[in-house]
Amino acid sequence: MALTPKEYNQFTHLELIARQVVEGFITGLHKSPFHGFSVEFAEHRIYNTGEPTRHIDWKLYGKTDKLFTKRYEEETNLRCQLIVDNSASMHYPEFDKKNPNVLNKITFSAHCAASIIQLLKMQRDASGLSIFSDRVELNTHARSSSVHHKLLLHKLEEAIASKGSSSTALAEAIHQIAENIHKRSLVIIFSDMFESASDPKDLFSALQHLRYNKHEVILFHVTDQRLELDFSFENRPYQFVDIETGQEVKVHAAQVREAYLKNMSAYKKELMLKCAQYRIDFVEADVNKGYKQVLMPYLMKRGKMN
Repeated sequence: MALTPKEYNQFTHLELIARQVVEGFITGLHKSPFHGFSVEFAEHRIYNTGEPTRHIDWKLYGKTDKLFTKRYEEETNLRCQLIVDNSASMHYPEFDKKNPNVLNKITFSAHCAASIIQLLKMQRDASGLSIFSDRVELNTHARSSSVHHKLLLHKLEEAIASKGSSSTALAEAIHQIAENIHKRSLVIIFSDMFESASDPKDLFSALQHLRYNKHEVILFHVTDQRLELDFSFENRPYQFVDIETGQEVKVHAAQVREAYLKNMSAYKKELMLKCAQYRIDFVEADVNKGYKQVLMPYLMKRGKMN
């Protein structure tokens, strides 16, 4: 349904994107084997014989020939804390005027986080937001008010517009955030997991901290897979620049490709093993492959927590 100019002005740019992403995602689910589940997820549940009929959604019945009842706030009490990495490496790749549809990692993460906030809002669930770089830049408690949702979207927009810190204190930030989530929650992390400040063991300890506090955790490993994981650079000399330290090195891509892939593969394998060990959902999120790869795992996790 098209928005009027008055309605359009009521929403921020990110809020509009989130609404469009969610609408498209739910429409896609209606055409998939998850049809019934998606309807239930969108603030409805299947009507059980013998229940009061006053909450039946008759309009939905007319469209689907199935009985669903509307869900209300007292029926959902999920708390979700979204954690977004805003270090300099998350602002890669740089914006390219020739290919404006390619998103950098922070923009992709913000779009996904905003879309999940929109889904949580539809369910009247509470959402909180933490943003970190070399320090914790923002840490809100989970709330479900419209004013709170708008604040979270505004903070995500600010993260997109920023340049990000020159370093990452991922482990320290997660420890600090974990200490401030006082009630059992679903914790969703968006990060490329490039830690510049400490040993990987410190990072794994921080992830374990979240699970020790009984939170359910999804880690979205946000990357530009073609360049960062597959190292698909042309066979020619390049000047590579560390986006966080500014260090530069001139090398031929073919000369470093094998060593790079070996080291990256080893780190990723260890990260996945630790996530499996701690029962953390590890999900690859390639900035070039759309939002379904993020929203579907969230939806499945949300369904298991009902």
